[in-house]
Amino acid sequence: MKRPGVVATLVAFVRSVVHMLWMLVTVIPWGLIMVVASIWRRGEPLYWMAERWLGWAMAGARVILGIRTRVIGMENLPQEQRAGAVLLVKHQSTLETFLMPTLMPHPLAYVFKKELIYVPFFGWAMARLDMIHIDRKQGARAFSKVVAQGRVLLAQGIWIIMFPEGTRIPRGQRGVYKNGGTRLAVQTGAPVIPVAVTSARVWPRKAFIKYPGVVDVSIGSAIPSTGRRAEELMNEVEAWIEGEMRRLDPEAYTT
Repeated sequence: MKRPGVVATLVAFVRSVVHMLWMLVTVIPWGLIMVVASIWRRGEPLYWMAERWLGWAMAGARVILGIRTRVIGMENLPQEQRAGAVLLVKHQSTLETFLMPTLMPHPLAYVFKKELIYVPFFGWAMARLDMIHIDRKQGARAFSKVVAQGRVLLAQGIWIIMFPEGTRIPRGQRGVYKNGGTRLAVQTGAPVIPVAVTSARVWPRKAFIKYPGVVDVSIGSAIPSTGRRAEELMNEVEAWIEGEMRRLDPEAYTT
């Protein structure tokens, strides 16, 4: 993989600083507004208020950082008004966390560790939304909470989004795919939608400096979960995502 030169890196650093300032300047009033608005407004109206700030974040990435997105497979998403779905997404950076709600026609509910709700402003706002925050120390009890809350949210037409690798994975690498998402799908009967995202090409894992370029998002066909085993279903999801990652970003994979 070709490394950027010194000048390109310096320019990218300056742009990354400006983008960080943009995020800080916008997240503080947004977080406060979300907390206050949640006193009398909940559900979808509050969700779409949150999505608006994520749109600002992605607009900042486009204008300040020079990051563009290219999406294929939108026709694979369920079209029914109240159709449920479990989205299982490749996780390479923070970018897809911000990006996915701006692409999807349905509200999304993230499954995330409860510690995030204590992050000032951003976490406070997340805590007011219909999300599933879990205590990983609870083990099986934590998953029971995911199923119970997931069942209610899916019935309302809210899609559950999870990162099956559990953490951000460096470009060109494969994490360990955990079957929590497919277990949820099997127990609720919701279809699984695999999503490949090449975000690390421009926004490397745990890196401050971001680079201009294109992030490809590929949405796979919905996979029915009825009558399936969670492990078997996850193997199918993993094979599709990793195969699609190699197709979208071939220079990142040497073997």
